[in-house]
Amino acid sequence: MYIRTLRLRKPVLIAALLTAAAAVVLILTLTALRFARKDRIYRVRTEAQRQAVIAELGWKTAEKPSGHKTITIPEEFDEVYKGYNALQKEQGFDLSKHKGEKAEVYTYPVYNYPGHKDCMQITLIGCEGVLVGGDVCCTELDGFMQGLLPTSDSDSR
Repeated sequence: MYIRTLRLRKPVLIAALLTAAAAVVLILTLTALRFARKDRIYRVRTEAQRQAVIAELGWKTAEKPSGHKTITIPEEFDEVYKGYNALQKEQGFDLSKHKGEKAEVYTYPVYNYPGHKDCMQITLIGCEGVLVGGDVCCTELDGFMQGLLPTSDSDSR
């Protein structure tokens, strides 16, 4: 039987451990960045950017908005704004960070929401060309509102 021993010097061992640790940290960081959707910055300054965001979220809409207006996000939120901001916080946005700022609001018809063919619309709210909020809603009399991301009810598109 033949036995061979391998002698590692301390600097080589330390370098190997540091390299392995750096690789693990890099992999974890890249994985975290990939799945950090809430921290993603969506650009909405141009129509092409807005269409790209809408498509990435999984919605099919018209090529041009059905509505566009400029608003100022109020300094003090009433109950309606507080409720709407709660919906925004659920999806990683916070309108309270933009109090007093001018915002561009774009609405588009949504064509691929199951069970609701002609009454759905998506709203995108942008400040300085960056998406800061939005929703998908049903405009019928007994309509509803949800965040921009599809829910389990709308996932069957």
